[in-house]
Amino acid sequence: MAIINKYTDIVILGIESSCDETSAAIVINDHIRSNRIANQTIHQTFGGVVPELASRAHQANVIPVIDTALKDAKLDKSQLTAIAYTQGPGLMGALMVGSAVAKSMAMSLGIPLIPVNHMQAHILAHFIKKTPDQAVPSFPFLCLTVSGGHTQLVLVKDHLEMEIIGQTIDDAAGEAFDKCAKILGLPYPGGPLIDKLAVNGNINAFSFAEPKANGFDFSFSGLKTSFLYFIQKKVKENPNFIEENKADLCASIQHTIVKILLDQFEKAAKKLNVKDVCIAGGVSANSYLRNGLKARAEKNNWNCFIPEFEFCTDNAAMIAITGYFKYLKNQTGSLTDVPMARMEF
Repeated sequence: MAIINKYTDIVILGIESSCDETSAAIVINDHIRSNRIANQTIHQTFGGVVPELASRAHQANVIPVIDTALKDAKLDKSQLTAIAYTQGPGLMGALMVGSAVAKSMAMSLGIPLIPVNHMQAHILAHFIKKTPDQAVPSFPFLCLTVSGGHTQLVLVKDHLEMEIIGQTIDDAAGEAFDKCAKILGLPYPGGPLIDKLAVNGNINAFSFAEPKANGFDFSFSGLKTSFLYFIQKKVKENPNFIEENKADLCASIQHTIVKILLDQFEKAAKKLNVKDVCIAGGVSANSYLRNGLKARAEKNNWNCFIPEFEFCTDNAAMIAITGYFKYLKNQTGSLTDVPMARMEF
């Protein structure tokens, strides 16, 4: 069992269950000790997440992942300082599972309960440390948060003070990736497959519309629709069009989505005159986006921060680190807090 100083060490158990990953993690102060994730492969059969199946899988997985996370960290539950859990946004049934387990454990152990905003947690994943000298962003910094359900430009003024300055007015970037992948006949989740196939493709093979939005906002629904009509037209002319051009199609649509993201990001960063820039969320695992941000950072002399892959997709480490910062500010919750499918930032 790990030696914990109850007077100086803050030990947070994080529980994540917003969608189709069940995860538990332990942070001691701002250092990661364990991060376990149980993925739900059943949704691949249906081409997308089925909420009821996700909830049932969370029920089966949540206790084993918590137990494993504690064992990985060489801790007993009696050594926990507080329990952080995802309050929202997410699938209501899935959120209820994590919330119920977190409340039960906190009540039985007599320790604080900390509700966490999932999207804020993605941003704070940049502060999860593996080594004491690990570099982290300096405030204020600009973060592009991209996932299957959200696309946001966030000005981060402090750990718990964030302002959305731009967001999608329709589809999220991750949704655009997955829907375009589905049009191409790729299995779910399609976004990572587009990234993989695009490596061997030509980004200039095909041109697609780049919808414009006001200010620093984003729009992707028009791109998705134009891509669908383009594919339908070409397949009508040549039934083998997709198979013959799959790599080029993936490279071209990925280039378009990422260009829309980074053009708005660069415009905002210059307007706000920030020097530290970040990406977060599931789509931040996309190699073309990561390399694109690095290139623009070098061009503009920005300090660029990109999370490790394990902290890009939904995970409990980001919930735990957010719980740590909320605990420091005495921002704890209660048993009357309820899960929220839609949650104010």
